[in-house]
Amino acid sequence: MSDAAQPTAAEVRAAADAVKTALDRHLQAVERRTGDDDPAVYDAFNALAAAAEVYDELLYDRYDEVTPFEIPAAEDSLPPYAGPEEPHAVSVLIRRDYAVAEPARLLAQARRLADLDPDGQDGDDVTAAGAGVHAALGVVFGEYEADEIASRHKEFGLEEGDSTLWVSAADELPEPGEWLGAPFDEADPALVVCRFDVSSVFDEEDELEADPDGAVPGRS
Repeated sequence: MSDAAQPTAAEVRAAADAVKTALDRHLQAVERRTGDDDPAVYDAFNALAAAAEVYDELLYDRYDEVTPFEIPAAEDSLPPYAGPEEPHAVSVLIRRDYAVAEPARLLAQARRLADLDPDGQDGDDVTAAGAGVHAALGVVFGEYEADEIASRHKEFGLEEGDSTLWVSAADELPEPGEWLGAPFDEADPALVVCRFDVSSVFDEEDELEADPDGAVPGRS
Protein backbone atom coordinates (compact mmCIF):
# COMPACT_ATOMS: atom_id res chain seq x y z
CA MET A 1 0.00 0.00 0.00
CA SER A 2 1.31 3.47 -0.88
CA ASP A 3 1.86 6.17 1.73
CA ALA A 4 -0.97 8.24 0.19
CA ALA A 5 -3.47 5.42 0.76
CA GLN A 6 -2.47 4.76 4.37
CA PRO A 7 -4.83 5.88 7.13
CA THR A 8 -3.66 8.69 9.34
CA ALA A 9 -2.75 8.26 12.98
CA ALA A 10 -5.87 10.26 13.85
CA GLU A 11 -8.07 7.84 11.92
CA VAL A 12 -6.55 4.89 13.78
CA ARG A 13 -7.10 6.68 17.10
CA ALA A 14 -10.74 7.43 16.15
CA ALA A 15 -11.28 3.76 15.28
CA ALA A 16 -9.82 2.73 18.65
CA ASP A 17 -12.19 5.13 20.41
CA ALA A 18 -15.09 3.63 18.46
CA VAL A 19 -14.12 0.17 19.74
CA LYS A 20 -14.09 1.47 23.32
CA THR A 21 -17.55 2.99 22.86
CA ALA A 22 -18.89 -0.21 21.30
CA LEU A 23 -17.35 -2.26 24.10
CA ASP A 24 -19.09 -0.12 26.74
CA ARG A 25 -22.37 -0.40 24.87
CA HIS A 26 -22.04 -4.18 24.64
CA LEU A 27 -21.33 -4.50 28.37
CA GLN A 28 -24.30 -2.29 29.22
CA ALA A 29 -26.56 -4.40 26.98
CA VAL A 30 -25.34 -7.61 28.63
CA GLU A 31 -25.88 -6.17 32.11
CA ARG A 32 -29.44 -5.12 31.21
CA ARG A 33 -30.43 -8.09 29.06
CA THR A 34 -33.92 -9.48 29.49
CA GLY A 35 -33.15 -13.04 28.33
CA ASP A 36 -30.73 -15.29 26.47
CA ASP A 37 -31.82 -13.92 23.07
CA ASP A 38 -32.10 -10.22 23.92
CA PRO A 39 -31.96 -8.29 20.60
CA ALA A 40 -30.14 -5.39 22.28
CA VAL A 41 -27.25 -7.72 23.13
CA TYR A 42 -27.21 -9.06 19.58
CA ASP A 43 -27.15 -5.55 18.10
CA ALA A 44 -24.39 -4.46 20.48
CA PHE A 45 -22.37 -7.56 19.59
CA ASN A 46 -22.61 -6.78 15.88
CA ALA A 47 -21.63 -3.16 16.48
CA LEU A 48 -18.62 -4.26 18.52
CA ALA A 49 -17.60 -6.76 15.83
CA ALA A 50 -17.84 -4.11 13.11
CA ALA A 51 -15.89 -1.53 15.11
CA ALA A 52 -13.19 -4.06 15.98
CA GLU A 53 -12.84 -5.08 12.33
CA VAL A 54 -12.39 -1.46 11.20
CA TYR A 55 -9.82 -0.79 13.92
CA ASP A 56 -7.92 -3.98 13.13
CA GLU A 57 -7.69 -3.07 9.43
CA LEU A 58 -6.59 0.52 10.05
CA LEU A 59 -4.08 -0.57 12.67
CA TYR A 60 -2.52 -3.02 10.23
CA ASP A 61 -2.51 -0.57 7.32
CA ARG A 62 -0.91 2.20 9.37
CA TYR A 63 1.43 0.32 11.73
CA ASP A 64 1.61 -3.23 10.36
CA GLU A 65 0.20 -4.50 13.68
CA VAL A 66 -2.82 -6.63 14.56
CA THR A 67 -5.11 -7.01 17.55
CA PRO A 68 -4.97 -10.13 19.75
CA PHE A 69 -8.66 -10.92 19.31
CA GLU A 70 -10.86 -12.00 16.45
CA ILE A 71 -14.66 -11.83 16.32
CA PRO A 72 -16.12 -14.22 13.72
CA ALA A 73 -18.20 -12.49 11.08
CA ALA A 74 -21.72 -13.65 10.24
CA GLU A 75 -20.72 -14.40 6.65
CA ASP A 76 -18.44 -17.16 7.94
CA SER A 77 -21.47 -19.33 8.67
CA LEU A 78 -24.44 -17.85 6.81
CA PRO A 79 -25.16 -16.55 3.30
CA PRO A 80 -26.25 -12.92 2.89
CA TYR A 81 -29.65 -12.26 4.43
CA ALA A 82 -32.40 -12.38 1.80
CA GLY A 83 -35.50 -12.19 3.99
CA PRO A 84 -38.02 -9.41 4.54
CA GLU A 85 -36.70 -6.11 5.90
CA GLU A 86 -39.55 -5.95 8.42
CA PRO A 87 -40.39 -9.56 9.39
CA HIS A 88 -43.93 -10.09 10.62
CA ALA A 89 -43.20 -13.59 11.91
CA VAL A 90 -40.21 -15.65 13.02
CA SER A 91 -39.45 -19.34 13.31
CA VAL A 92 -37.05 -20.48 16.03
CA LEU A 93 -35.21 -23.65 14.97
CA ILE A 94 -33.28 -25.45 17.71
CA ARG A 95 -31.07 -28.50 17.55
CA ARG A 96 -29.32 -29.96 20.60
CA ASP A 97 -27.28 -33.16 20.50
CA TYR A 98 -26.76 -35.42 23.51
CA ALA A 99 -24.79 -38.59 24.12
CA VAL A 100 -26.44 -41.15 26.40
CA ALA A 101 -23.44 -41.23 28.73
CA GLU A 102 -25.10 -43.03 31.65
CA PRO A 103 -27.96 -45.28 30.49
CA ALA A 104 -28.56 -46.55 34.02
CA ARG A 105 -29.17 -43.01 35.29
CA LEU A 106 -31.53 -42.30 32.38
CA LEU A 107 -33.49 -45.51 33.07
CA ALA A 108 -33.69 -44.73 36.78
CA GLN A 109 -35.15 -41.28 36.08
CA ALA A 110 -37.67 -42.75 33.64
CA ARG A 111 -38.74 -45.44 36.13
CA ARG A 112 -39.19 -42.78 38.80
CA LEU A 113 -41.48 -40.82 36.49
CA ALA A 114 -43.35 -44.01 35.61
CA ASP A 115 -43.92 -44.72 39.29
CA LEU A 116 -45.34 -41.24 39.76
CA ASP A 117 -47.70 -41.73 36.80
CA PRO A 118 -48.48 -45.46 36.63
CA ASP A 119 -51.33 -44.88 34.15
CA GLY A 120 -49.02 -43.41 31.52
CA GLN A 121 -48.55 -45.62 28.45
CA ASP A 122 -44.84 -44.83 28.14
CA GLY A 123 -44.42 -45.53 31.82
CA ASP A 124 -45.71 -49.06 31.28
CA ASP A 125 -43.04 -49.54 28.61
CA VAL A 126 -40.29 -48.46 31.00
CA THR A 127 -41.37 -50.65 33.91
CA ALA A 128 -41.76 -53.70 31.67
CA ALA A 129 -39.00 -56.30 31.69
CA GLY A 130 -36.16 -55.49 29.30
CA ALA A 131 -37.16 -51.87 28.81
CA GLY A 132 -34.29 -49.86 27.35
CA VAL A 133 -33.03 -46.43 26.43
CA HIS A 134 -35.59 -45.91 23.65
CA ALA A 135 -38.56 -46.05 26.03
CA ALA A 136 -36.73 -44.09 28.73
CA LEU A 137 -36.01 -41.23 26.33
CA GLY A 138 -39.69 -41.07 25.40
CA VAL A 139 -40.67 -40.79 29.07
CA VAL A 140 -38.08 -38.15 30.00
CA PHE A 141 -38.56 -35.93 26.95
CA GLY A 142 -42.32 -36.33 27.24
CA GLU A 143 -42.29 -35.09 30.82
CA TYR A 144 -39.81 -32.21 30.69
CA GLU A 145 -39.48 -29.17 28.46
CA ALA A 146 -36.43 -29.20 26.19
CA ASP A 147 -34.91 -26.18 27.98
CA GLU A 148 -35.20 -27.91 31.34
CA ILE A 149 -33.49 -31.02 30.01
CA ALA A 150 -30.73 -28.79 28.62
CA SER A 151 -30.12 -27.26 32.05
CA ARG A 152 -30.38 -30.59 33.91
CA HIS A 153 -28.95 -33.00 31.33
CA LYS A 154 -26.46 -34.59 33.73
CA GLU A 155 -29.33 -35.67 35.99
CA PHE A 156 -30.69 -37.72 33.12
CA GLY A 157 -27.38 -39.36 32.23
CA LEU A 158 -26.91 -37.21 29.13
CA GLU A 159 -23.78 -35.48 27.88
CA GLU A 160 -24.03 -32.33 25.79
CA GLY A 161 -22.88 -32.26 22.19
CA ASP A 162 -23.19 -29.43 19.68
CA SER A 163 -26.22 -27.16 19.69
CA THR A 164 -27.54 -24.38 17.50
CA LEU A 165 -30.44 -21.93 17.50
CA TRP A 166 -31.63 -20.20 14.33
CA VAL A 167 -34.06 -17.26 14.29
CA SER A 168 -35.57 -17.28 10.82
CA ALA A 169 -37.70 -14.44 9.43
CA ALA A 170 -40.96 -14.73 7.52
CA ASP A 171 -43.61 -12.42 6.09
CA GLU A 172 -46.39 -14.28 7.89
CA LEU A 173 -47.03 -17.34 10.02
CA PRO A 174 -47.66 -20.60 8.15
CA GLU A 175 -51.13 -22.11 8.30
CA PRO A 176 -51.72 -24.28 11.40
CA GLY A 177 -50.35 -27.77 10.83
CA GLU A 178 -48.77 -26.80 7.50
CA TRP A 179 -45.22 -27.90 8.29
CA LEU A 180 -45.74 -30.47 11.05
CA GLY A 181 -45.11 -33.39 8.70
CA ALA A 182 -41.62 -32.12 7.81
CA PRO A 183 -40.71 -29.35 10.28
CA PHE A 184 -37.09 -28.82 9.21
CA ASP A 185 -37.30 -29.18 5.43
CA GLU A 186 -37.80 -25.45 4.82
CA ALA A 187 -34.94 -24.16 6.98
CA ASP A 188 -33.41 -21.57 4.64
CA PRO A 189 -30.07 -20.10 5.82
CA ALA A 190 -30.73 -16.99 3.73
CA LEU A 191 -33.72 -16.16 5.94
CA VAL A 192 -31.83 -16.45 9.23
CA VAL A 193 -31.79 -13.19 11.17
CA CYS A 194 -29.33 -14.49 13.75
CA ARG A 195 -27.95 -17.78 15.00
CA PHE A 196 -26.20 -18.97 18.14
CA ASP A 197 -23.89 -22.01 18.04
CA VAL A 198 -22.30 -23.97 20.88
CA SER A 199 -19.62 -26.56 20.17
CA SER A 200 -16.60 -28.01 21.90
CA VAL A 201 -14.69 -27.44 18.66
CA PHE A 202 -14.60 -23.72 19.51
CA ASP A 203 -12.87 -24.51 22.80
CA GLU A 204 -10.40 -26.77 21.01
CA GLU A 205 -9.60 -24.02 18.49
CA ASP A 206 -8.98 -21.56 21.32
CA GLU A 207 -6.64 -24.03 23.02
CA LEU A 208 -4.67 -24.63 19.83
CA GLU A 209 -4.35 -20.90 19.22
CA ALA A 210 -3.05 -20.50 22.77
CA ASP A 211 -0.49 -23.26 22.20
CA PRO A 212 0.29 -24.22 18.57
CA ASP A 213 1.76 -27.54 19.76
CA GLY A 214 -1.63 -28.53 21.14
CA ALA A 215 -0.67 -28.40 24.81
CA VAL A 216 -3.07 -26.67 27.16
CA PRO A 217 -1.31 -24.17 29.45
CA GLY A 218 -1.24 -25.33 33.07
CA ARG A 219 -1.73 -29.02 32.21
CA SER A 220 0.79 -31.77 31.71
